[in-house]
Amino acid sequence: MNRAAQIARSYEISIDEAVSYIRGRTELEPLIALVLGSGLGEYAAELTVEEEIPYTDIPDFPTSTAPGHDGRFILGYLDDVPVICMKGRVHLYEGYEPWDVVMPLRVMRELGAQVLFVTNASGGINYNFSAGDLMLITDHISSFAPNPLIGPNFDRFGTRFPDMTHVYDEELSDLIREAAVEEKVPLKEGVYVQLTGPSFESPAEIRMLRTLGADAVGMSTVIESIAAHHAGMRVVGVSCIANAAAGMTKELLSGDDVNLTANETAPLFTRLVNASIIRIGKAVS
Repeated sequence: MNRAAQIARSYEISIDEAVSYIRGRTELEPLIALVLGSGLGEYAAELTVEEEIPYTDIPDFPTSTAPGHDGRFILGYLDDVPVICMKGRVHLYEGYEPWDVVMPLRVMRELGAQVLFVTNASGGINYNFSAGDLMLITDHISSFAPNPLIGPNFDRFGTRFPDMTHVYDEELSDLIREAAVEEKVPLKEGVYVQLTGPSFESPAEIRMLRTLGADAVGMSTVIESIAAHHAGMRVVGVSCIANAAAGMTKELLSGDDVNLTANETAPLFTRLVNASIIRIGKAVS
């Protein structure tokens, strides 16, 4: 067995051990996997919680080090929809390899999740966006982050060369649009681009990304969406526009300001997520 195959086998064993550990703590089989980005860290209060599992309790599992990312799985119900939440994700900029960043969503898939609902805080590139806006992710640009599928293919999850024409599920995205109308939550739409971070982008990079068609930029989400789509999950995503990107105003960018805006937007974001999950749960189940 060559080194690449050995690494792949070790990785699959880690996934199996994580799934086994979580199933030893709870019998809940999630329908929806929700990744809680900045501003949604307290979302667990919306759920009837069955179990909370710190990532540090799970064997060989990546742990969150980013500010505001607690680092635990929360399993429970929103109404009667079984949900598993990532309260804190892991990022490339923390030093993890792409396959480590997407390990949690593969574990959630193995636990039974059919839908991945990704959320994040981002910088607005579109001049029509303002800090505090919510944006439905309709497509992404992945060219600036390493593809999480590089290396041996895991046939148990998906094909070697997955199509990426419709990563963000159109039917489920329509349900989010309906939820936004009913909840009177203004909702923008656009293309999200992931860069690695941790430095914010330069003004020249923002001009380039705008030329390429991006509406918002962040340091997460895209590689998670790719891996989830590869694994046959239906993917939807909403981004909180936390600030105008570099060069669009005279203000310097700060992680504290991003978290402040995300936290201020959290009540609106939570209403949208709740209404969307209930709709998606009915549609998928």
